[in-house]
Amino acid sequence: MQKITPVILCGGSGTRLWPRSRAVKPKPFLPLVGDVTLFEQGIARASDRTIFEAPMVVTGTRHLDHVESQLDGAPDAQILVEPSARNTAAAIALAALRMEPDAVMLVCPSDHHIGDPASFVAAAQSAGRLAQEGWLVAFGIVATAPETGFGYVKRGEAIGSDGFRVDRFVEKPNLERAIEFLAEGSYAWNGGIFAMRAGDFLKELGTHRPAILEGVAQAVAGGVTDGQRFHPDAAIFNAVESDSIDYAVMEKTERAAVVPANMAWSDIGNWHALWEAREKDEAGNSVIGEAELVGCRNVLVESDGPKVSVVGLEGVMVVVDGSDVLVTSVPGVQKVGKLLGAVNQ
Repeated sequence: MQKITPVILCGGSGTRLWPRSRAVKPKPFLPLVGDVTLFEQGIARASDRTIFEAPMVVTGTRHLDHVESQLDGAPDAQILVEPSARNTAAAIALAALRMEPDAVMLVCPSDHHIGDPASFVAAAQSAGRLAQEGWLVAFGIVATAPETGFGYVKRGEAIGSDGFRVDRFVEKPNLERAIEFLAEGSYAWNGGIFAMRAGDFLKELGTHRPAILEGVAQAVAGGVTDGQRFHPDAAIFNAVESDSIDYAVMEKTERAAVVPANMAWSDIGNWHALWEAREKDEAGNSVIGEAELVGCRNVLVESDGPKVSVVGLEGVMVVVDGSDVLVTSVPGVQKVGKLLGAVNQ
């Protein structure tokens, strides 16, 4: 089997994990789970050069310094610098146009946590084999709860021993439908991780969203290389329509496949998701920084300075970052990104 090229997508504004994550330094570049950042974890998961080629990292000018300072694990990486964020379809096209058409690329968001890297590699190899056969492959994250914050993918008939045809993609459901999906058994979370040959993706993008392909191709043709960095033509790239790979390609192609992935995955999409991913004591409390908890259960505390004291609470998140203090219940975590401090960065 040929080697797989990781394409690491770095972007986002950091609002859902405000005030710890901020637009100038969002969650991929923070050590949220363990001692290294989510971005560094992503680089490390694909570091076996017998399986993976050197990664391509797609990032914006705002986060370029963070990427370069955290690339010790992949000094051979290429960095594709987007002059503006044009969503995942354009970002992936940018990478695909910088590699050979038959290269298998593995598209990975940089801000996810995967607790079982070995299972990730196994799923990547299964997806890579299907990609070599012309499939555009999604990772179907094994659903462990009726989550309403994720899209879902339903598997169809088997394709050999590696995966399945996609029956359909489903937008974020309400709770009733999510419970039905979990009980039915053939639905998985769409984690935003994909494998495909570069040429196959570009062909499908050209079929379904030709303007995006044409714009990115022109921006690449007019781009310049600066060491490890590649800069597409800014004026042309900035005019490309913004759309996701899901809407632009995966929901339209007849070559969509899915591989099951049971790898302790989390998108770390809010403070409660981070609490779930972190180590906790016997009462379910997770503490970073100086804190005293009395009679508390399932409480997260993170402070970069002041001592935090919490008494008699359950299911509460307390975050102190500089002069900003956030206190939220578990249901409230979904609204953190709408706070003025998060919005007005």
